[in-house]
This record gives sequence, C-alpha cells and structure tokens, in this order.
Amino acid sequence: MTTNVPSLEWIDVHAEGEPGRVILADGLGVHGATMAERLQWCEQHLEPLRRLILHEPRGYPALCAVLAMPPLHDDSDVSIIIVEQGGFRPMSGSNTICAVTGLLEAGVLPMHEPETVVRIDTAAGLVEARARVAGTKVTSVQVHNVASFVVGLEVPVTVTGQGTVAADIAFGGQFFVQAPAAALGVELGAGHEQEIVRAAIGLLASAREQIAVEHPLEPSLDEIALVMLHGPGTRPGVDGRNSVVLPNGAIRGDDPDSWRGSLDRSPCGTGTSARMACLHTRGDLPLDTPFVHEGILGTAFTGILHGETSVGCQSAVLPSIEGRGWRTSRGTLHLDPTDPFQQGYMLGDIWAGPDV
Repeated sequence: MTTNVPSLEWIDVHAEGEPGRVILADGLGVHGATMAERLQWCEQHLEPLRRLILHEPRGYPALCAVLAMPPLHDDSDVSIIIVEQGGFRPMSGSNTICAVTGLLEAGVLPMHEPETVVRIDTAAGLVEARARVAGTKVTSVQVHNVASFVVGLEVPVTVTGQGTVAADIAFGGQFFVQAPAAALGVELGAGHEQEIVRAAIGLLASAREQIAVEHPLEPSLDEIALVMLHGPGTRPGVDGRNSVVLPNGAIRGDDPDSWRGSLDRSPCGTGTSARMACLHTRGDLPLDTPFVHEGILGTAFTGILHGETSVGCQSAVLPSIEGRGWRTSRGTLHLDPTDPFQQGYMLGDIWAGPDV
C-alpha cells in the first residue's frame, strides 16, 4: 500500500541528546477546533505517516518527531503535536526544546536577542518557551510547562517477577508511572540500559492494566504513556537521576518477552515536571527551588516550580524545565511509489517486535 503524503521538510535537532525531528507540517491539513481534536485527528489519519517517519529505513527506535503547524489561537506562535514510537502524544519537554531551537535557528519563527518568547498550543494546554539567544544561536530553552499534578503516591502495582511495587502516578504533560530504580532491583546510568528498559517496561505494562487515569479537563488523555525510574544524584550539583523508557511496540504485563522499548536520551521534560509534582506533594521540593535532573547520558534539565494552581478539582503545580538543543541537519521527505517500505519496518533485533 502506498502512503499518500505531501512533500515535507524537517529540521533535525537533539535536546540534551534526545533526537527530535521537527516537521514543517502546514500542508498536512490537520483538522480540529481544539488541540485535543487535532491530536485525535492525527491518531485517526496520520498513523501511516508516523510509521513512515519514525521507523526504518528513515528513522530508528530512539527517534521522536514534532508536527509544527500554524497556531490554534491568535496570540500563539505555533502549535505542535508530539510523535513518538508509542503514538501521538500531547506534550514533550525535550521535543518542545527541539521545536523551538529548530524553528528559531532555521528562520521559520523570528528570533531576537537576548530572549525570544514562543507561545505554543499543545493538546495538554498552552506552553510558553523562553529561548536564550546569542547572535543566531539558541543557547537554551526554558519551557513553562502545563500544570502538573499527582494522581497517587506509592500506588501498589503488581509486576510479574517483581511482586508489588509502590509507584507514583503523575501528570507532567503526559501521564507517568514513576518508581525508584532500586525498588525494581536495577541501577541507573550507562552500562545498565537493558536492565533498565526491561524493568521499566514491565512496570509500565502492569500499571496501564491496573490503574485508570483521566485528565480532569481533557478526558481523551486517559493512558499512562511513559515510565520513569529514578534515584538520587551522584555528583555535586545534581539533585536526582532518572531513566524514562518509551515503548516501541505492544506491551503486556503478563508477557515479559514484550518488555522492550527505547531509553529517552534526555532527562525528560514532562517526566521531570511529573517528578517535581510528586516531590512537592511529599514536601521535599519547595517552590522556586532549582531541581537539577540528570538523564542516562549525564546531561541535565533544570526544573523549577513557580507556583501552585488547580486543574479542575485537582491540586497542581506550575513547572518549568530548561535545557539545550542543537540542530544537526535539515531534509526533505522523498517517498518513491515503488519503495516497498511505504510505512517503514521494524525488525526484532532492535525493536520490540518485527513488523514487515
């Protein structure tokens, strides 16, 4: 089957190591009166395109993407839909950093020294990014994220082979299940990648099956999307470490062979926002206090909670995360109608399972 796609240009960027393909998606004809409706439209109509972009031979398991489109609201600059191996998502901190860095440095959006403010419509809500600018370079981006909140602390999750794990369920732009790495018997950091992925995906699959979530204002956001394993910082100036894992195929709590995925190469912005919400609820992170969160590569995001608010009847906090992005390339999608891999492919050597 031939995938019917227009000519698309993209800007490749990485945020603290996490690759994000920023797609100039004006011509995709995404419909919706709200960003939640746009997200649903993408889920219903652009799944072949998601596979084409992220799967081999054009993509690889760690790649994410951003659909950058005209804004929904007159006072916003751009709207974005996040494209991950697990599907279309409402928000991502690292991908927002990639989008802002790429769009400004490529001249798609105007850039001004010393700071350029970019207002972004997302399916999780309005996000404001403040890009630090020196000449023609974005030196860092502070993302003022959507309100983040805790669903439950130390919620029991039964994981095959691990017994019951006490996990936190929180929203930071996506719903997360989070637990100490030590509770699952794994160590964080490079050199432990396979053990981290397997333990984390087992927890995610089990949490999805056992715990129901729903955003108070956006009922369509009703899935625990990602998993974070966390631990204390191990060097001066770092407050905590984490590994976030993204599933890249179907996962089941009773099928350990399906517990495969890809590590977030960055310290994860939405995950850091959710983590800070949990720490604040416990009384361990005051407002206006920097929280330096390190990822698998040793790079870090700096998070701050700027205030308290509510989401519906849910108590919440107002987080920001700051990190750096670097442009790596710019390209144009070309899809030959005779190409046998119109939606890409996955093989079980590096993916969660074959799809050919």
